[in-house]
Amino acid sequence: MKAISYFFFYVYICTVIFAGFWGAFVNPAYDHQLLFHIDVHRLPDSSRINLLSQYRFLRALELGFGIFSLLFVKLIFTVRKYNLLYLIIMALGVLARVFSLVFDGSPDKIFYVFLVFELLGIAFIFIYTHRLIRIYVIQ
Repeated sequence: MKAISYFFFYVYICTVIFAGFWGAFVNPAYDHQLLFHIDVHRLPDSSRINLLSQYRFLRALELGFGIFSLLFVKLIFTVRKYNLLYLIIMALGVLARVFSLVFDGSPDKIFYVFLVFELLGIAFIFIYTHRLIRIYVIQ
């Protein structure tokens, strides 16, 4: 259980860091083309600028979550407060995806892959750390 939990943790966090950095500071226009099939260069300037500004901001928050998670990985896996914060943030992302499915419709298949991976990550990390943290608290 430990290996699979750490696998999901590191794959998820490395993806979050890479995507966050890429989308905030390298090439958010490519993200829009790849993920949303939107050529931002065809938008009116004000729409393009506003969209990219907000997207960069959200990707920077994603990057920050990834950096936080790497810096506090030991605490995330051993201290209830850090563990709960990490799992709540991850679960809020999943909840937003499910909310979007209900209210916005069905996305491309890649977003289902993200959703399933994130759900599995939450489940494995919760199961592993719930047992582990209980051991630390009892001792």
